[in-house]
Amino acid sequence: MIRGVIFDLDGVLVSTDELHFRAWQQLAAEEGIPLDDRVRDRLRGLDRMASLAVVLEHAGRQYTAADRLALAERKNRTYRASLESLTPDDLLPGVERLLAELRRAGVKLAVASSSRNARLILDRLAVTPAFDAVIDGDDIRQAKPHPEIFLVAAAALGCLPGECVVLEDAAAGVEAARRARMAVWGIGTPESLPGVQPLTAGLADVHADGLLRLAGGGNR
Repeated sequence: MIRGVIFDLDGVLVSTDELHFRAWQQLAAEEGIPLDDRVRDRLRGLDRMASLAVVLEHAGRQYTAADRLALAERKNRTYRASLESLTPDDLLPGVERLLAELRRAGVKLAVASSSRNARLILDRLAVTPAFDAVIDGDDIRQAKPHPEIFLVAAAALGCLPGECVVLEDAAAGVEAARRARMAVWGIGTPESLPGVQPLTAGLADVHADGLLRLAGGGNR
């Protein structure tokens, strides 16, 4: 029986991928590093330092650990400034309706995102009160595809892993949910999440009754 629903943030509740990518593009331009659109998909689902490692692959010089931390912080300042433009109108289609359905069903709700800005984003979207728990990059040591973030979210909801379903749009997040032995509902396309079922383009096509019928235990 599904008692908890865990949402990824970017690409599921809101689309901030473009804001992230613009911030990385600005950093790369300032450092003289080539960065084209082919990198965009590689950055999806990665935490800040893993994304930075991808951006620096074609850098013309070596960066120390201290340099990398400073670069990540510069990117984050640019990104956080761009978040000021977010409003509740930026929620993706179907989010408010699905949250209301799940609330009426008495299901516990959590957000599990590697973004350290998750709480700020939820506040800007005015949906923080809808969730019983918010787990972000500051609450974990291991990034997706490690299952830690989903296991921490389940514990925060008072649920066993097999009682939870995860809504994810990134391959790393799907793998993390499977490793946590949770049911997974994919958000994306067969190209972005090959072999993932059920799979829908967005939350507009997801309803509480369908989610709550999923079997736990890391469906594939």
